[in-house]
Amino acid sequence: MGVSTSEPDNGIAVVTVAFPPVNALPVQGWYDLADAVRAAGRDPGVRCVVLTAEGRGFNAGVDIKEMQRDTASGGHDALIGANRGCAEAFSAVYECAVPVVAAVHSHCLGGGIGLVGNADVIVASEDATFGLPELDRGALGAATHLARLVPQHLMRALYYTSRTATAAELYTHGSVWKVVPRAELHDAALELAREIARKDGYLLRLAKAAINGIDPVDVHRSYRFEQGFTFEANLSGVADRVRDTFGTEHHQGDR
Repeated sequence: MGVSTSEPDNGIAVVTVAFPPVNALPVQGWYDLADAVRAAGRDPGVRCVVLTAEGRGFNAGVDIKEMQRDTASGGHDALIGANRGCAEAFSAVYECAVPVVAAVHSHCLGGGIGLVGNADVIVASEDATFGLPELDRGALGAATHLARLVPQHLMRALYYTSRTATAAELYTHGSVWKVVPRAELHDAALELAREIARKDGYLLRLAKAAINGIDPVDVHRSYRFEQGFTFEANLSGVADRVRDTFGTEHHQGDR
């Protein structure tokens, strides 16, 4: 359990997340993921990073149970830690010195959207679904990143309803590079990573910096702005009220 890094091919680093059963990451898990991605990007021999996950889904967001345990005792350390940890992990993916390919299977929810929304390329399995069930979980955030995957009005509809979009739908919007059968996901992500890694490493780093530099949205400032409303929801008590229904009255729909 945790975050691990392997180098299956020359120039490629694979960062794998494994927090069973659904890859809902605890606070430390977000920081570990950030450290792993940053370390891979700093390695002069790495020219592409593949971000993947083991288990039932790519990412289920933050560990709600960890947060509930903390708030039950009157604390906010888990909330603050999760917000900072998510910001660190999202930033690490965005700022990684080389391109990051996200290989997504099954569910990609909440914080998972922050990761793939900041990745350079997404390869997904046919069973992959993407969404922000934040309103069902007493939280806000990552609309910044969902808006990088779908058009504005669709982003709002998905956000307000907590519904999900399929990999095939995201492919039609151009935000998913390729959709493949689940069994072929790993190979498809590595195939793309190999194509990228054949480029000159120094030039790839310049290209990544240049593309980030012309981005029309400051993803760091935008996401931290969203997080301010998450704090307000918690201080007002509405977050606890909604979060306490999670797991018993969960009604996230599929689009």
